[in-house]
Amino acid sequence: MNMPEITDHFNGIIQVKITMSFPLRWVNSYILQGPEGLTIVDPGPRTPGNEKEWQKAFAELAIQPGDIRQIVLTHHHPDHLGCSGWLQQQSGCRVWMSERSYREAQLMWGPGSTMNRDLPALFRLHGMPEEWTGQLEDHMKSFFPQVAPMPDVTFIPGVESFAMGGRRWLPIETAGHAPGHLSFYDPESGAILCGDAVLPQISPNVSLMPGSDPEPLQSFLQGLMKLKNLEVSTAYPGHRNPFQHFGERLDVLLLHHEERLAKVERLLEESPATGFELCVSLFGTKLGIHQMRFAMCETLAHARELERSGRIETSPDEDGVTRFRPVS
Repeated sequence: MNMPEITDHFNGIIQVKITMSFPLRWVNSYILQGPEGLTIVDPGPRTPGNEKEWQKAFAELAIQPGDIRQIVLTHHHPDHLGCSGWLQQQSGCRVWMSERSYREAQLMWGPGSTMNRDLPALFRLHGMPEEWTGQLEDHMKSFFPQVAPMPDVTFIPGVESFAMGGRRWLPIETAGHAPGHLSFYDPESGAILCGDAVLPQISPNVSLMPGSDPEPLQSFLQGLMKLKNLEVSTAYPGHRNPFQHFGERLDVLLLHHEERLAKVERLLEESPATGFELCVSLFGTKLGIHQMRFAMCETLAHARELERSGRIETSPDEDGVTRFRPVS
């Protein structure tokens, strides 16, 4: 395992790139040192290779696990939450996240989770064939090792500033990509640790998931509008590299989803379609099960937003599969 790429931004923020699978390739973890101790934001998925990467990063930075005072999670996805429980075991530190994000983690990865059955059922309802749904249970189970052990969590107060790296950061809760997602904004410097709420080159996935947010795209768009109120100098995202064009990026993401909604509406004007048929029209089928899951959930999120706004409607056909069509 190679040494992870470490970048000291010389403003109290150290970026550590922790390996993850293609196409993203790495997730950004951030280390902040201040009077309250050392903070790690989003330590990445737990794999044997990533454990070694953290060990090498600690050695390079002259850090001992006992130096860690807190781990802060922007959201519950395995590539952000995963190593937190493992690091907590070594350090005894607190792990902080939003209460809403914790509930989502339990829905996905908790001991009572039924997502490996509920998600295939949702996809079958929307026309996905067995050649795909039959892969989902094992696919969903494959994430459990990446989040084990689950950390003991302390909830971040939603209205209070939060100390990291000698600064007071404002937690900004948004949703859509992940319910309860927190970004952390420093009004004095204009820096924002934005997790996956805003990414510089790719659009964050917006997924309709069973038992989760029933209006994820509406939540995502509302979150972007909330973030537009901030004066951001530099954004430190969960993927790719820090960037300065935060406001412009928000506008691009808003336009992207407006165009995607219009495309789905045009497809349905040509012919009623299942969610899976729409997904294939938008994303094709040359995908592995991981990317196909994201594509299907995102398609359903857009279809649901069109239905919520009265632009399309749904009806079950004789085969029990739901089809979308323009409003009569």
